[in-house]
Amino acid sequence: MSSSMEPKTDTISETDNYMAWRAEEPDGETTYHLELNNITIHFFTEEWEEFLALVRTIVRDADGK
Repeated sequence: MSSSMEPKTDTISETDNYMAWRAEEPDGETTYHLELNNITIHFFTEEWEEFLALVRTIVRDADGK
């Protein structure tokens, strides 16, 4: 496979056990990936945005705000 067909990836954030990263796919689509120990969850942009809204709500509620 040529290098032009490889996605361009970058790390959003990581800890010892978790990682969030983004891939710019050759077709122009951006995908997001969460690695949680031995599980990887893949998101398209719209799904990622909805997931982030969910996490923000969880954090807000967990902080009692």
